[in-house]
This record gives sequence, C-alpha cells and structure tokens, in this order.
Amino acid sequence: MYLGIVKGTVVAERKAAGLEGKKLLLVQPVDERGASTGDLQAAVDTVQAGVGDLVYLVGSREAALACDPWFVPVDAAIVGIVDGLDVGDGSGSGVPR
Repeated sequence: MYLGIVKGTVVAERKAAGLEGKKLLLVQPVDERGASTGDLQAAVDTVQAGVGDLVYLVGSREAALACDPWFVPVDAAIVGIVDGLDVGDGSGSGVPR
C-alpha cells in the first residue's frame, strides 16, 4: 500500500473486459511528506477520487483484486482517500490536502 496525489484523468475509448465504466486516474506516488517517489502512473479508481486528492493505492495482484469484477488487468488501484496523516514527529504532515 502506498500514497499518491491524483494529478489528472486518463481517457480511453477502449478498455479490457471488466474495466468498462471504470474511471482511470493519473497518480503521482508520494511519501508521507508529499515528496515524489516515482513516475506518474495510471490507476483504476474504486472510491470516486478526484484531482488533487491524497489517496492510498495498492499494486500488483492486490490492485486486480480491488476491482469488481475482481482480477481485472490492472497494476494499481486507488482504494481510499486520505483524510489526514500523523507522521509521529509532532510536526504534522507536509502532504497537501
């Protein structure tokens, strides 16, 4: 499980079976301070996230299992919208909300 910030949407006229009607979003993986930890990636949205939302995602097999119907061909799935973070150092989080 990892954090990300939704940066945009993906428009696809054709999708694999099981992904029809599913929203695809562009997500920037971030650490607990909001710093980028990798490249932008496309993720299927299971929680109705929007641009600018801090989300948490699952990858690999867990992403495929997060969808309904389960086990569709995806590498990343948004499974939650983060309300807040406490990094435990008393300073709060640098991740934008």
